[in-house]
Amino acid sequence: MSDDIPVVILCGGKGTRLREETEFRPKPMVEVGGRPILWHIMKHFAKHGAKRFVLCLGYKGEQIKDWFLRYDERSRDVTVTLGRARSVTVHQEEHDAEGWSVTLVDTGENALTGARVRRAVTKYLRGERFFLTYGDGVCDVDLQALRAQHERAGAAVTVTGVRPPARFGELLCEGDFVREFSEKPQTHEALINGGFFLCEPRFVEYLEDRDGCTLEREPLERAARERQLAVHRHDGFWQCMDTMRDLQLLEGLWQKGDAPWKTW
Repeated sequence: MSDDIPVVILCGGKGTRLREETEFRPKPMVEVGGRPILWHIMKHFAKHGAKRFVLCLGYKGEQIKDWFLRYDERSRDVTVTLGRARSVTVHQEEHDAEGWSVTLVDTGENALTGARVRRAVTKYLRGERFFLTYGDGVCDVDLQALRAQHERAGAAVTVTGVRPPARFGELLCEGDFVREFSEKPQTHEALINGGFFLCEPRFVEYLEDRDGCTLEREPLERAARERQLAVHRHDGFWQCMDTMRDLQLLEGLWQKGDAPWKTW
């Protein structure tokens, strides 16, 4: 299991392509099935035993702090005694986030991904291996398989490579007739960065403490040049939430009871 590995989640971006939602709240707090997508991501890690989280906050980060500070009161029955000696009793029902440890780190309003990771990790996870992912994408990746691939490769960082789902239906034709119609085909393009990294402590040396440091540019490009970037190929479900269309797709899958990322 992965209960000894902390999870760093990037939660600070402005999500400009989902402005209909992110004008009012940070992207990781946009809801799927009545819960923030961030919660869905964390539930998957917790299922694999990874329950220690470090969230890199930025844009509207106070909303994420407030949500976790009031998590128990929001998700469980409470009794409130009013008056000058006001008290709140949270009833001990089954808890859907039992044992989670969540460290909420202000990594800067305008910092890019590499700077956010460096600031959070150097402050709270010195010398530890850590998972790293984005706060806007869900996946059913096997974290134990990711860990095994990472250890076999011996690299500073391993990234989960995925094939993105096609945007439109695919027609497979024979002559003038359609042989097969696929509404949601998977592309046969090269792998893309699906997030869900596993990083060694030394990977932090590739990052800079400046707002303009972008994880996906010089740090990962340098790691690749030095053969320190391994890949774990994932052929299962993966979906980012960049646009309203993506959000509607995820919500539809959840409502139909057909959410492949729901591994818990």
